[in-house]
Amino acid sequence: MLPFSEACERNKDPILSVLRGAFADRSRVLEIGSGTGQHAVHFARCLPRLRWQPTDRTEYLDGLAARIAAEGPPNLASPVELDVLREPWPLLSADAVFSANTLHIMSQPAVEALFARLPRVLDSGGVLAIYGPFRYRGQFTTPSNAEFDRELRARDPASGVRDFEAVDALARRSGFELVDDYAMPANNQLIVWRRA
Repeated sequence: MLPFSEACERNKDPILSVLRGAFADRSRVLEIGSGTGQHAVHFARCLPRLRWQPTDRTEYLDGLAARIAAEGPPNLASPVELDVLREPWPLLSADAVFSANTLHIMSQPAVEALFARLPRVLDSGGVLAIYGPFRYRGQFTTPSNAEFDRELRARDPASGVRDFEAVDALARRSGFELVDDYAMPANNQLIVWRRA
């Protein structure tokens, strides 16, 4: 059985509708935290001019590789191991980076490492698109996101729904400028930056 996420099935088309525009002038996408591979397969299939490179930590690679082998289109590369905290990162280069439902699972040091190291793999003018829940000015957008944050922190105190302002500050420190912040279904956001 291939790994499966019901949330990926629900959100893949709304995310795709944003990525069609955000990645319209892109050619090489690096996905960080590809998980089950459902997003990678769907986006690569629907955006065939993009070369899509999935990545994840060691413990997720077997399931991810199995899905890509079974369902992946020709423009979807074999997955590469990438742990944002482990140096050195693989020798990858992209003009776009995508990540979904990762920042609230990562520790704060991992979030900081991600943004600090993105300029090494993302070309000047490159686009960064991150999907997931966020707080704004310290406030949750919905009671369900507040409950989700409590569940995350009970399981791992280093995780949790991130503050948009803090994430945007990390992005700016690494040379990114905010392009847009899209409200998505199920109380999530898709935030797009461009590297200056």
